Amino acid sequence: MNCELLATCSALGYLEGDTYHKEIDCLESVKDLIRYLRHEDDTRDVRQQLGAGQIVQNDLLPIIIQHGQDKALFDACIRLMVNLTQPAMLCFGKVPDDPVFRHHFLQVTSHLQAYKEAFASERVFGILSETLYTFLQLDWEQRQEEDNLLIERILLLVRNVLHVPADPSEEKKVDDDASVHDRLLWAIHMSGFDDLVKFLASAQSEQQWSMHVLEIISLMFRDQELEALRQREQAAKRSRTLQRGTRHSRFGGSYVVQGLKSIGDRDVIYHRNLHNFKNYSHDTGKEVRRVPKRNRQAKECKDKRRSALNVRLFLREFCVDFLENCYNHLMYLVKESLIREQTQQHDETYYLWALSFFMAFNRGNGFRADLVSETMSIRAFHFIERNITNYYEMMLTDRKEATSWSRRMHLALKAYQELLLTVNEMDCSQDESIRQSSNVIKSNIFYLMEYREIFLTLLRKFDETKQPHSYLKDLVESTHLFLRMLERFCKGRRNLMVQRKRVKRKKSQGEKNQSPPETSPEALEETWKIVEEELRATGFQLSESLTEGIVPFDATSETPLEEQRTEAMVRVQDALLIRLGPEALGLLRAAREVWPEGDVFGSADVEPEEELELLKQILHANLPRSSPPEPMVEDDDDGAELEEEELESVQVSETEFNFLDFIKRFASPNIVRPYLLLLKSYSKNTPHTNHCIARMLHRLAVDLKMDALLYQLSVFNLFNKILSDPAASAYKELVTFAKYVLNRFFSLAAQNNKAYVELLFWKNVGAVREMTEGYGKEGEGKKPTWTEEEEEELRKLYEEHCHSEVPDIVETLLPLLSNSNRTRRQVVTQLVRMGLVDNAKELKKQKIGTRIVLWTEEQEQELQMLFEEYKDSDDVLGNILKKLTAKRSRARVVDKLLSMGLVSERRELYKKRSRKAQGKSSGKGMTEEEFLAELTQGSPDDSIDRDDEEDESEESEAEEDEEQEKEESQNGIRRSQGMHSTVERRADVGTMVNALQQEGMSGPLLWLQNCLNKTANDREEDGFSQPVPLVPLTEANEDAMDNKSFQKLLRKLGMRAPANEQESFWRIPAKISVSQLRSAAAALSPREDEPEGGVEQGEPRSPTGELREEEEEEEVVSGEQRAQALRALLLARKRKPHTTEHSAPVSDFTPTEDTESTAERSQGPKPSAKRSRVLDDDENEDDSTAAMDMDTNGDADSDREDTSAPVKRRRKMVLIDEEEDED
Repeated sequence: MNCELLATCSALGYLEGDTYHKEIDCLESVKDLIRYLRHEDDTRDVRQQLGAGQIVQNDLLPIIIQHGQDKALFDACIRLMVNLTQPAMLCFGKVPDDPVFRHHFLQVTSHLQAYKEAFASERVFGILSETLYTFLQLDWEQRQEEDNLLIERILLLVRNVLHVPADPSEEKKVDDDASVHDRLLWAIHMSGFDDLVKFLASAQSEQQWSMHVLEIISLMFRDQELEALRQREQAAKRSRTLQRGTRHSRFGGSYVVQGLKSIGDRDVIYHRNLHNFKNYSHDTGKEVRRVPKRNRQAKECKDKRRSALNVRLFLREFCVDFLENCYNHLMYLVKESLIREQTQQHDETYYLWALSFFMAFNRGNGFRADLVSETMSIRAFHFIERNITNYYEMMLTDRKEATSWSRRMHLALKAYQELLLTVNEMDCSQDESIRQSSNVIKSNIFYLMEYREIFLTLLRKFDETKQPHSYLKDLVESTHLFLRMLERFCKGRRNLMVQRKRVKRKKSQGEKNQSPPETSPEALEETWKIVEEELRATGFQLSESLTEGIVPFDATSETPLEEQRTEAMVRVQDALLIRLGPEALGLLRAAREVWPEGDVFGSADVEPEEELELLKQILHANLPRSSPPEPMVEDDDDGAELEEEELESVQVSETEFNFLDFIKRFASPNIVRPYLLLLKSYSKNTPHTNHCIARMLHRLAVDLKMDALLYQLSVFNLFNKILSDPAASAYKELVTFAKYVLNRFFSLAAQNNKAYVELLFWKNVGAVREMTEGYGKEGEGKKPTWTEEEEEELRKLYEEHCHSEVPDIVETLLPLLSNSNRTRRQVVTQLVRMGLVDNAKELKKQKIGTRIVLWTEEQEQELQMLFEEYKDSDDVLGNILKKLTAKRSRARVVDKLLSMGLVSERRELYKKRSRKAQGKSSGKGMTEEEFLAELTQGSPDDSIDRDDEEDESEESEAEEDEEQEKEESQNGIRRSQGMHSTVERRADVGTMVNALQQEGMSGPLLWLQNCLNKTANDREEDGFSQPVPLVPLTEANEDAMDNKSFQKLLRKLGMRAPANEQESFWRIPAKISVSQLRSAAAALSPREDEPEGGVEQGEPRSPTGELREEEEEEEVVSGEQRAQALRALLLARKRKPHTTEHSAPVSDFTPTEDTESTAERSQGPKPSAKRSRVLDDDENEDDSTAAMDMDTNGDADSDREDTSAPVKRRRKMVLIDEEEDED
């Protein structure tokens, strides 16, 4: 022992005879030992040294017996003993695998067993009982916190001592002899501690100790069997013993066994007693084949033993008192604690044990339903069923602790079995109310699918390597009891309705969005008239229930929220097609709130008439819809593995229950095998267990006529062993059944010459039907036939389309066939049968996104050659896409060019502006109205296309084609929407700034301007861009960010709103260039004489638009037309005074133009950097621009404006220079 520990133990005191003399420093020494234990190492060295020194036996127990009046010392000793008696499993976490630590584990366990023997004393428990009784006499208000702690420590100490495992090799006790545990129980009884335990279990004021009390009770009855059940088992064994012949021959000698050949040709010579011959085998003496660990059968729990008679009588009386006074109250408290998760891990096992033990005792001791009413409810069934499921799942996932989870699962199964036995006992009660209660419980458990099919699942999932033989025995007996109760319940009822749950397999995206039938233009017009009248009649107002109930996206879909915009538009179109106008309008408004960016579903301040026009465009639009998936051929399996599949939803319905159909679900090799495995130990099974096995096999073989399920060689070998057993008379039921099955087999073998071969295999229902009814009969008449005309039609269609470049020829042929009921599989099979294709794999449906994923070496070389060829052209990417042999999306090609290092950034692939395009952007081919409107108007859609194109590169190939269709549909709607809402949608930035200044938001405007300038400077210095959040740090800026007008200005400037709930701030998109940021910041400058500040907002154009649109033709403009435009501008400037403050925006006077020109203008090209610098200089002019001057002269010169020619934008600098000269 360590010298410090030795000195500390010596300072406690010494034992002289029966008297213990404590030292002065006894209390401090006990506290020092507690401190040493707190800092012991992983080997638990301090604990081992104290155990070897027998400190508990020689010091601590004598101290609490003789010096219990010293409260502080008594408390410290109890604390120390609670620590020393902790279970070894708690100290080490688990049974160590390392030999060294396993030795330490066994050492600690041996010390604990010595402690337990020392505690088996009436004097020790007398002191503990007196102390506990003293504290329990105090009212709750009079107890101190220290008193409650001491009560808990005493209960923990008793629990730890009872938990110490017995050592049968050391004790070497037989049944009816008192073991250490029995002596400990007797000490508890003689000291009255058991009465205190019952008081704690029943008192209302002591509810907090309920879990400790239940643990103590469960450990008291550990290794005990119910006496009544024990007597029944002994009687059954005696009856079986009487059936067998007990006399045997003692005569030795040598015998020749006729008919049993030895290694040679002669018969076997047997040299042992005849009574051992039944155990003779050729394998006797051979080396036993080693079974791998993972394939070994699970070990059984320790055998039960019978205690001494006086202990059994005491425990019996304890059970009677506990049931009458404590059971319902204690089980209720423990159940509530478990549900509220106020207990420690695995504490539910004590509850499950108590439920099964005391309910079984109640059945064997004059059954009274009122004594166990707390646990006789549907809640108890549900609680146990949920725990069984959880234990099974943990047994699969936590493989290292699979044995522990299997034991817990067995405990839960025994509790479930006891519930069924108690319900069955209630059925036999003389009391009518009890029988009615049992009928109510049975109605519930038979109605719900979970309780009906739990035994099916457990039998199917049985694993002999993880679950012991006793578990299988209880499972088979429980299944027998459940089926017997269910059969009896069904007999008295003709139409029994039960709950049925149908699992719906996860649908693909295409299955959800099945395209509606095509509609003619006339039908669409008729539909639109009805919808329009309905919406106008309601005044575009929607009911509150309709508004709240509409969700435009599918939260459970795997498709990201941003990619469900097209699906939302399809839903709007579907609602319009079925003439549900209010629903379509509600969906449109809800979608606008979810996806405000880009104004795809209209702007935030859209008018009802514009909404009506947008709905009309959606109705007539050709939106992309996913094709529905081909129908899958259902398997003929009984759905045994259905619960293992990933399910999306469960459909609950009611159906009429048929008992025979339910039994058919047991006709499976996975369920028959566990029964036959248990039948192998028929000689060790109880008669009831063998009866349960025989009854189930009888249901399958006789009731269902599925005796062929048992036509298996190992089964016949087992039947042969039963029939040749000398004690076969004790198994009459098994013998009769075995003879029946064998007779049926030999009758079948006379008709089916393959029957003997079938013995080698386990058979499912289909194989059984083939074996008994004839092979190949099952599928006859089910295969679809093809007539000669249909075959000829298929041949012609295939020859027409086989050389076409369609990606999936089968999908092309299906709608062209005259028989529309043909499935894809039928067409593929017929093509192979006709020899048109060699293999069905050639027609395998290509999954979206997996057609072209990787780039081959040849494709990379082709891409590099195309890039070298077109790198100097105006549209590099467009030319490459046209020439690529393996068609890929734009984003994939851009990514590949970047990864190959052919370009350093995406902007190098933007379409270059030719002279014609530059001329047009400068004013050539553009009217004055377009030129001036572009200077003062902004587009909130500037960066939408480019953002979508950049984001597209992050998507997988599986979504690429679908994404392009979505973008095209959105752009189409956006362009058509721009035709009708350009004027209202694009307000002047300057007017917004002026209005916000009048509202007192000059500070937030200045903050926004500084943010834009700072971001522009950072991007110019760093050379790359990334989204920058606009984080308001002052209260004024926060209020401004919540202001709708300020948010409208942010959208106008191209800022991006929070995309989803995970984002909190607006952001400056990464796609806005440095010049655009500075122009936007300049537009926010406060102006006294010029309300327009949005000159720059109309200019930025998406580079994606440049990549997508084709070059336009140059319009020839004469010099006379240019001169007319110049004269009009000069005249307007001379007429309008410079101090105009409240002029109308240019957009108010922009004439309505042709649809195509508006769409082109909304998708126009991005201006060059040179033009941006020009406009920046224009904004710094102290006089108003030409755009304002045109406003006042709009009415006077309207005719001239209508016919005026476009003017080049560079002429603007000339005008300004001339004006300065005039001034």
